[in-house]
Amino acid sequence: MAQNPSPVRIRIRSSAGELFAMGPGKADLLAAILATGSIAAAGRKLGMSYQKTRQLLDEMNQCFASPLVAGFKGGAQGGGAQLTAVGREALERYRAMQARAETAIAEDLEAFQRLLAR
Repeated sequence: MAQNPSPVRIRIRSSAGELFAMGPGKADLLAAILATGSIAAAGRKLGMSYQKTRQLLDEMNQCFASPLVAGFKGGAQGGGAQLTAVGREALERYRAMQARAETAIAEDLEAFQRLLAR
């Protein structure tokens, strides 16, 4: 007997040319940097290598008018990172778009879910 599928979800991804400027994974990375204050710690929290986190940040920075994350070197305390004003706004707007889209199509998502194999 097949198990119930996970709830149907939508995933918004914003493209800029050949690159995706923002999507669920990139938003999660920004949120993790905001929470941890570190690019490396954010990557670890999400199960990503430091190289992968840098790749995603580089892609985002190519898409936006200014950097989304500012790193800083530390002394005895070590370095860190924080979202820039543009980074915070990009994350907030992406999360808001995702929430509004889910609300707008909630009824259709539920109906679509009922059509799927159980």
